[in-house]
Amino acid sequence: QKAAQNLKPVVPIKFCISSRTDTGVHALCNSAHLDIQRAPGKPAFSEKQLVYSLNYHLKPEPIRILNAYRVTNSFHARFSALSRTYIYRLLMGCTHYSEIPVFERDLCWAPTGGYLNVPAMQDAAQFLLGTHDFSTFRSLNSETPFQSPVRTILQADIRPSSGFLSQHYEHRGLEFWELKFRSRSFVYRQVRRMVGALVAVGQGKLTPHHIKELLEIKDSRAFPSNAMAPPSGLFLKSVEY
Repeated sequence: QKAAQNLKPVVPIKFCISSRTDTGVHALCNSAHLDIQRAPGKPAFSEKQLVYSLNYHLKPEPIRILNAYRVTNSFHARFSALSRTYIYRLLMGCTHYSEIPVFERDLCWAPTGGYLNVPAMQDAAQFLLGTHDFSTFRSLNSETPFQSPVRTILQADIRPSSGFLSQHYEHRGLEFWELKFRSRSFVYRQVRRMVGALVAVGQGKLTPHHIKELLEIKDSRAFPSNAMAPPSGLFLKSVEY
C-alpha cells in the first residue's frame, strides 16, 4: 500500500489480498486487487507500468509484483478465487538441526528422527481428500464461531523434491519432499495441522487410520499435542481463478 501511494493516486489505495498467512509462512505467489484513480487528464496506468512502478518502490522489501491484470469491477481477489494451493517442504535425513543446509534455514522443516515412512504418509493423506468437517484440524481463533469447519480438499500429494543447490551435497544423504494441498479455502492453521499429523504417521506415532479417526472426532482438542508443523516450511504456491 505504501508503494502504491507513491504513484500519487487521487484516492488512497487499499489492497484486498486473496488470503492471509501465519507469521513465518512464505508465498511463492499471492494475489490482491486494488482500485487506482489518477488525477484528471492523466491516462490510466498500463499493466506493465504498474508492475515496474510498484517494484521500484518495493526494492527494499522481500516482495515483488510478478504480473498485473485489468479486471472487471465485480472481481474480488479473495471471494473470486476458485482454489488455493499450498506446498509444505520437508527435509529428511537430519539427526540434528545443525545438519540443515544453511541456505534452507527457515524454508523447510526437518522433523526429528531422520527419515519418515512416506508410503504410510501417502496412505494417510488419502483420508483428507474430499469434503469433511475439519474441526480437529483447525486452531481456535476469534473467527472460529463464525466459520464453517467444512472444507473440500481437492488435492493432497506427497512427492520427492529438490533442495536449493542440493545436487552439490548429494553425499550428505538428505532428502527433500513436498506435500501439496489444494482447496477453495482452508480453516485456521489447517495445512500446518494436516502436515503435522502426516509427519506423526511417518514417524510411527500414528497409523494412517488415525487420520480418519481424528476427522470423525470433530474436536480441535483431540489433535495430538505439539504435532502442528512449524510455519517455516509452508508456502502459498498459487491462487486459482
